[in-house]
Amino acid sequence: MVEKRVWRTNGFVGIIFSLILMGGGMFLLSSYETVIIILGILALVLGISLFSGLSIVLPNQSIVVTFFGKYIGVVRESGFFMTVPFTVRKRISLRIRNFNSNKLKVNDVTGNPIEIAAVVVFKVVDSAKAVFDVDNYEQFVEIQSETALRHVATKYPYDNYDDDSISLRGDVAVVSDELTKELQERLDLAGVQVLEARLTHLAYSTEIASAMLQRQQANAIIAARAMIVDGAVGMTQMAIERIEKEGLVKFDEDRKIDLVNNLMVAIVSDRGAQPIINTGSKEA
Repeated sequence: MVEKRVWRTNGFVGIIFSLILMGGGMFLLSSYETVIIILGILALVLGISLFSGLSIVLPNQSIVVTFFGKYIGVVRESGFFMTVPFTVRKRISLRIRNFNSNKLKVNDVTGNPIEIAAVVVFKVVDSAKAVFDVDNYEQFVEIQSETALRHVATKYPYDNYDDDSISLRGDVAVVSDELTKELQERLDLAGVQVLEARLTHLAYSTEIASAMLQRQQANAIIAARAMIVDGAVGMTQMAIERIEKEGLVKFDEDRKIDLVNNLMVAIVSDRGAQPIINTGSKEA
């Protein structure tokens, strides 16, 4: 179903025209000729009937007009209008709305159970599709939002510890864009435009949350230690090269090994090193 404009005119002009018809009809009824009386009756009935076509359209609202079951068009402009009489008019809000999904329990791509939720910002852009192509477009948005969220959540892992591929926790913007794109494809059927879809909740399920927290802590410790070791190696190498370059001390291989060992222990240790000051040798 494609949205199209229905015939309408200014409501006040329509009222004036209706009153003129009614007044003319009543005047013709005073005649004694049958044909004129019939015309008067028709004018009076038509004038009264036109009042059934009056409608008020609020800002950011549209009305879908059907005439005896046939779709004839939509009024999107706000104001007071007269349209085809004896029609059924259904009001559709064009305002921007939010839908907050429930916390869904799904398995990510690695099989870990997670909890995930999202907010979807949308609005109706095709009133005819919203009314005729789906049974209830608001319920359709809710169901399709949760379906798309489940599908996107199963495509990525919750977190990546070994590589730089996309994860739900580390690439929220990418996942949100993916969710928006997939949701738009689903809601095109209902004439709904998705303005934004973003994750509002993401966590491991309670049954594995404790174990996964320990894993995250272990990975964080390993990553920190690796960074410390890389820095310590660089600092030790720089210290030895500078001492040798300036000729302060000449090292043999054994003294180099001792210096490297002492520097590495002092830098890498998670406790403060206790220095031993050599004040010189004592001769007997």
